[in-house]
Amino acid sequence: MTSPNVFDASAWHGTTIVTVRKGDKVVVAGDGQVSLGNTVIKANARKVRPLGEGNVVAGFAGATADAFTLLERLEAKLEQYPQQLTRACVELAKDWRTDRYLRRLEAMMIVADKSVTLVLTGTGDVLEPEDGLAAIGSGGNFALAAAKALVDTDLGAEEIARKSMAIAADICVFTNANLIVETLDAEAN
Repeated sequence: MTSPNVFDASAWHGTTIVTVRKGDKVVVAGDGQVSLGNTVIKANARKVRPLGEGNVVAGFAGATADAFTLLERLEAKLEQYPQQLTRACVELAKDWRTDRYLRRLEAMMIVADKSVTLVLTGTGDVLEPEDGLAAIGSGGNFALAAAKALVDTDLGAEEIARKSMAIAADICVFTNANLIVETLDAEAN
């Protein structure tokens, strides 16, 4: 068995980001694990962070430098289109698809503000989940399934996000239980 090439971006795995919008809260939670092959390189990376003036929260999965580039570009779009998250994301997606440099970036993002949650991909997608739940990354499907099962309970948005992340961490070897959780007040749904 050969060890992974540290310069090969495809060898870097792992992240789970989940967003739960319930009642008057929207929560974005992400794990902290960064893996190279079968080795945990870092256990407490910060993959969820507030943007702009703190009224938008973003979580990312994929190549870290690529994700930071996209976060910077999104912040610039938010300055250009204040209080218009959807418009800023659509403009970013256009750039991402058409700009030669950005087209090569390998990352995904979930962004949320008080009224909308969006998933952004390098294929030009700006997707709004129907039920206020979204997840990305290696453990994303596990976290999303857990959130869907828990959303109709009496649990609040943050409790659902935390339990969903714990379930994903129990199943996905590229996800750990070191969580970063950001909460925003949301328009009641």
